[in-house]
Amino acid sequence: MSTKIVYINIGNSDHKLSQHDWSLFWQQVDAEIRFSSRDMGGPVIFGAWISSPVSPFQNACWCVELTVPLELRLRRTLALAARDWDQDSIAWTEVTAVDFIKPHQ
Repeated sequence: MSTKIVYINIGNSDHKLSQHDWSLFWQQVDAEIRFSSRDMGGPVIFGAWISSPVSPFQNACWCVELTVPLELRLRRTLALAARDWDQDSIAWTEVTAVDFIKPHQ
């Protein structure tokens, strides 16, 4: 089955969400990525990052490998999460090429 690698990013730099609501939004998105689609094989999660707690910007990022059926389902659930939390969008960045930088000899 065909797969793709994507980065999923959320943020609250516009401070639409209180700290409490930002935490709940992050928890919902994290759960959607990690747990909601185990019946479809679940994503391979290469990493998950959040901004520093003292940063003026709040954001989070997940790097995952997905099958096409899982991608379609996850896009729908993320769109619902964005709507539920009054977010303009959730960023979805697909990896189209990887360039390995090798050390000089």
